[in-house]
Amino acid sequence: MASHHVNVQVEPMSPAFSRLRDAIGSVVYGHGQAVDLVLCALVAGGHVLIEDVPGVGKTTLAKALAKLLGLTLSRVQCTSDLLPADILGYVMYDKRRGAFEIRKGPIFSEMVLVDELNRASPRTQSAFLEAMEEGSVTLDDRPHPLPRPFWVLATQNPREFEGTYPLPESELDRFLMCIALGYPSVEDEIRMLAAGGGQAQLDSLQPIATSADVLRWQREADEVYVDPALLHYAVLLAHALRDHPRVPLGPSPRALIALIRAAKARAYTRGRAFVVPDDVRDLVRPVWGHRLRRDPDAWMHEDRWDGILDEVLDQIPAPKLGGVR
Repeated sequence: MASHHVNVQVEPMSPAFSRLRDAIGSVVYGHGQAVDLVLCALVAGGHVLIEDVPGVGKTTLAKALAKLLGLTLSRVQCTSDLLPADILGYVMYDKRRGAFEIRKGPIFSEMVLVDELNRASPRTQSAFLEAMEEGSVTLDDRPHPLPRPFWVLATQNPREFEGTYPLPESELDRFLMCIALGYPSVEDEIRMLAAGGGQAQLDSLQPIATSADVLRWQREADEVYVDPALLHYAVLLAHALRDHPRVPLGPSPRALIALIRAAKARAYTRGRAFVVPDDVRDLVRPVWGHRLRRDPDAWMHEDRWDGILDEVLDQIPAPKLGGVR
């Protein structure tokens, strides 16, 4: 199982995001680095795939975020018999009214928690593609817009678990980031046990932002400045991976756009109006790692992707921008 943990230099977040981070930390013990990445993805307007074993806090994290941001939350528990209509909704005939009407599914929420995505059949997995890419779904041959913001936080079990289906490349590409929470530290687990698991704290959480704030953050993050030297650096990294003999298929142009989008969001959450090289470097793994797994044996040798990414990052030096790295 891929860890996707990134060893980053600790940098303070801006006050608004520090408050969010601290509030999440009162119910999700440890995982501070993963929480930072999730907040970064939210601001970038990108969906998140959390790849980890059950019971490490994925659902609690999603519930805490929904409460703190004042977002409507729906949950989809994936099983092998789940149908696309169970997610998207369906058209039915109302005898009383003598007309067809649309019954919208759980996808019509501002935040959708998709539990164990890779337990759903490939046909059902594909139901998420249009929603995640276009922000709308087609019912009765007509597109229906989803709420804004619209954010998918999905989890998947390690592939060695029974009853799982591999996610196709097209689906993996819809996720801005793939991360892992991992197990908490000894100290954090002791804190969790002393608090009784954190459910009481979760129930007591109050919103400290709104959906309007989320949309504003996304607009403002999009205005963050990226030096042309950093754009060139990102392209060099992508080309190095495309040319790497052990990478079947390197990052696409869409993946490059995703990396820069995430870097701008990371800068914004840290109170900067400009991207620095570390914003790009530190996000290469969570943004590109899941997009490189194209050969059948990739899931059996997850650690090799981190090694290849480390190799490329070491080979291509980051540009120096006015003395800032």
